[in-house]
Amino acid sequence: METITRNNLYPVFLKVHQLNVLIVGGGDVALEKLSFLLKSSPEANVMVVSLAFNKEITLLAKKYKISLKNHSYHSMFLPNQHIVIGATNDKEVNKKIYKESKVRNILVNIADTPSLCDFYLGGIVTKGNLKIAISTNGKSPTMAKRLRQFFEEIIPNNIDDLVLHLHQYRKKIGGSFQNKVNNLNELTKSMLSN
Repeated sequence: METITRNNLYPVFLKVHQLNVLIVGGGDVALEKLSFLLKSSPEANVMVVSLAFNKEITLLAKKYKISLKNHSYHSMFLPNQHIVIGATNDKEVNKKIYKESKVRNILVNIADTPSLCDFYLGGIVTKGNLKIAISTNGKSPTMAKRLRQFFEEIIPNNIDDLVLHLHQYRKKIGGSFQNKVNNLNELTKSMLSN
């Protein structure tokens, strides 16, 4: 009998413009992590530390609110950080980043090393106010990417109009929280039938 595994990750949506995010690394992996973060949260508060930065990271730093520190990794960059992403090409440095972040109770993600991650960066679909996160439990980022592309294609661009109308309707519904839930459930039930 085959054992079915379960994804026990708890999804959250972070207001990264109110948090401090440190990315260590200046190459392609760091660029991927930074681009992913900025695509979802263009106002993210990010510092990138590396001895060298590829051209794309430098361009993103000019376009967005990104601080570049031309320096090798050092624990002096950890105070006041809420999230750290290690994206260097040196496994020992990445392990050091992980250990020093954990001692300070900072959430950490070491690229391509699931055992050194408190969280994973999954696929994200954004259509206005609607955001859907996709996780494969760190097993297949490619699958998360393909599912993201699928949902981006099938979810209509005007879905945000529906979200905003439902928000306005919700504000007008009187009564208890349960009454609001029941009304909105009844109203949106037809969205899934067909």
